[in-house]
Amino acid sequence: MKNQLVLVLDFGGQYKELIASRVRQLSVYSEIKAGSTSAEEIKALAPIGLILTGGPKSVYAPDAPHCDPKIFELGIPVLGICYGMQLMSYTLGGKVGPSAGGGEYGRIRTRLTPDCPLFDGVPDKGMTLMSHGDRVTQLPEGFVCKASTARCKIAAGVCEERKLYCVQFHPEVRHTDHGTDILRNFLYKLCGAKGDYNIDDYLEWAVENIREKVGDKKVLLALSGGVDSSVCAALIERAAPGSLTCVFVDHGLMRKNEGDQVEAAFADRQLKLIRVNAGERFLAKLKGVSDPEKKRKIIGAEFVAVFQEQSAKLGKIPYLAQGTIYPDIVESGGGSTATIKSHHNVGGLPKDIGFDGLIEPLRGLFKDEVRALGRKLGLPDTLVERQPFPGPGLAVRVLGEVTEEKLAILREADAIACEEIGKMKNPPSQYFAVLPGVRSVGVAGDERRYDEVIAIRAVETTDFMTAEYSPLSHALLSRISSRISNEVPGAGRIVYDISGKPPATVEWE
Repeated sequence: MKNQLVLVLDFGGQYKELIASRVRQLSVYSEIKAGSTSAEEIKALAPIGLILTGGPKSVYAPDAPHCDPKIFELGIPVLGICYGMQLMSYTLGGKVGPSAGGGEYGRIRTRLTPDCPLFDGVPDKGMTLMSHGDRVTQLPEGFVCKASTARCKIAAGVCEERKLYCVQFHPEVRHTDHGTDILRNFLYKLCGAKGDYNIDDYLEWAVENIREKVGDKKVLLALSGGVDSSVCAALIERAAPGSLTCVFVDHGLMRKNEGDQVEAAFADRQLKLIRVNAGERFLAKLKGVSDPEKKRKIIGAEFVAVFQEQSAKLGKIPYLAQGTIYPDIVESGGGSTATIKSHHNVGGLPKDIGFDGLIEPLRGLFKDEVRALGRKLGLPDTLVERQPFPGPGLAVRVLGEVTEEKLAILREADAIACEEIGKMKNPPSQYFAVLPGVRSVGVAGDERRYDEVIAIRAVETTDFMTAEYSPLSHALLSRISSRISNEVPGAGRIVYDISGKPPATVEWE
């Protein structure tokens, strides 16, 4: 792609993906790179701006991640956020230390200096999201303080001559008033962005790349029925008509009746679809395995084994296609960050996949972009708006060892929860049931029961990188609890998960 580029340099920040996504939403193409990326490599990529993310470390700690100091000499506008501000200040001769009286966490009233180009058009008083234990106590030479709070006297700094800007708060989150306006100012007024990125550009670029790579050869696609693989299928079909064979592996870890629903959804489309029922095979591989990372890797390897077998039956198919998206890459380590969890289609793949190459046309997109692309490709809303479902399926919603008995309990409980929550006028972004692997004492009639605990999870989110629990009504939760307790043998106590992301992830494993 030939769009203008903004690089997001990652120092372990929990919002790195959100920053990159926000930049793209403002019509500027972005990519995430390791914080240690050299100035020479950055210069070669010719970005119009750099954004330094937050991070959990103290910049003065021996094991703290640092950047190449030469990035501040490239003449490229740089915005440091949270740890990024502290790193910029520390590297350039400023001072950083523990916040007096403790750090700042949550929405904090902040005063902004109106003559700062970063805050142009933004009210001088507002609430910003703070999440820091350290603070800048002295800015580097040439910097001017442009924001403050009651406990953080230097909450933003600017050196206009060197095009360096930094803020202690997080403008990328919706909890910061006018945060999007601040990012827009950085991109358009300070970096000179033209706003030349949109999903149409990506569609054209992806189609050309698929055609060039595939030619007249065949492609085997891992079709789950979710939005990512569905959009991937439609994209490949547009780029290389007649080349695609879709294999839907029913690994026995789907939701209730989901295998039949997926098959029916693609019955009328111009695709060759093969359904492989492999539930017993996957369960045998998972027997005795409790560690979530091992489960993901086992499932990933078995997926590839199934594809290899299907490829052999169909006559050698050179390319394997997957609906891998950008957050999958980043969360799985991606060469830039620590592994949060290995996605079965990234960290779970063996080194020798048995194909000549991979086709992953969505690996540069965030979830909202994938949905937008799906609409451009004419996919129905039933597919485009489908709730996310993890590739390993219910294996990561059954904590501990996966057994058919546990899956049966979870499927029924999940079906009830989804049915009841789905009746809401405005249902949450995602909702499902989890089997935590804990049993609890209960009473049925006059008899003691020792049944499984069921956890219900419902979250509100716009990007699936951060999320808040959905405050479901007590009446709804009571109805779900009553139905599961009475209709699902083996299910006893029902609990509701009120964790946000962070500190939790949306899935439990």
